[in-house]
Amino acid sequence: MPVMANVDGIREIAPEEALRRLQAGAVLVDVRGDHERALGMAQGALGVVREQLEAAPAAVVPDPDAEVLLICQSGRRSLLAAQALHARGYRNLASVRGGTTAWAAAGLPMLRPQLDPDFEERYSRHLRLPEVGLQGQQRLAASHVLIIGAGGLGSPAAYYLAAAGVGHLRIADDDVVERSNLQRQILHTDAAIGMAKVDSASARLAALNPRIRMETVRERVTSANIERLLDGIDLVLDGADNFPVRYLLNDACVKLGKPLVYGAVHRFEGQVSVFDAGRARGSLPCYRCLFPEPPAAADAPNCSEAGVLGVLPGVVGMLQATEAIKLLLDIGTPLSGRLLHFDALAMRFRETRLAPDPGCAVCTPGRPFPGYIDYVKFCSG
Repeated sequence: MPVMANVDGIREIAPEEALRRLQAGAVLVDVRGDHERALGMAQGALGVVREQLEAAPAAVVPDPDAEVLLICQSGRRSLLAAQALHARGYRNLASVRGGTTAWAAAGLPMLRPQLDPDFEERYSRHLRLPEVGLQGQQRLAASHVLIIGAGGLGSPAAYYLAAAGVGHLRIADDDVVERSNLQRQILHTDAAIGMAKVDSASARLAALNPRIRMETVRERVTSANIERLLDGIDLVLDGADNFPVRYLLNDACVKLGKPLVYGAVHRFEGQVSVFDAGRARGSLPCYRCLFPEPPAAADAPNCSEAGVLGVLPGVVGMLQATEAIKLLLDIGTPLSGRLLHFDALAMRFRETRLAPDPGCAVCTPGRPFPGYIDYVKFCSG
């Protein structure tokens, strides 16, 4: 195949020609990001991120007269890197046409991690993200998340956590599927009416991603089992449409140092936040800092009494899943210390800053844990 040249005089060569020149002594430099090279690179290549190479090429190739071959994923970044090196005085340059994709397609030698094909294909879009990559995806696979409630909020949150590859999902709910649930609880189908919600959820999630481990707990959340439910868990996602359970979850998460991803819906409005006071007492608020005591039952009707727009739990649950994945990967800025409000009728988001309450009965530094209040009522929304 002939060697091609662009207008700047940079040669573009086929992967087979690049391999021949590499074997003859040329330097092959893979300019992709670390997360990309972790999935496989041309055997014999040096891995140097493009920006680093362009900033200090002599640290990689001290001799400006050496033959330097540049490769990326498809050929575009390597061509740009070659142009940058040309401007720095390097003259014997070439870019590998088609990049690593073409190199691998030609069956040329590659250095690859030991990944099974299902993992690589299933999570390919995550693996391409620098913020996730192979290490992040493996971190998700090793994560344990507790989802309280397999209802309106738990349904979309569980779907996306399972799809994202969170390796262990523990779902707690003591309810059964009813026809009135199907308007918003998308984990369940008409055929599942009368089935335990945790069993229905487990079947649907396993069908979506058979790689994950599902653990179902068909129990009502109480002070007697809350610490057992949180045992071995990295993060808790609150999908309970019930104030007493929310307080119980909050108190346990503060005591045990677990981040709590909070969500709530009412008619056309929703709220999302992250309460992480257990790991940052005095710096971040807990749920009781926002609402010190549960409201009276008459002031807090659940969705069966007040109604809820069917898509609203989907929006809030997906936001909860987003926050959960960010926390598990330790990326981005979580909603800790912020309460996000969503008004579906106005299609408007607004944010309220939250500060820790120095008089909080649960999360104030140095104050002994007051003990659990035994709430037993549980509704999954």
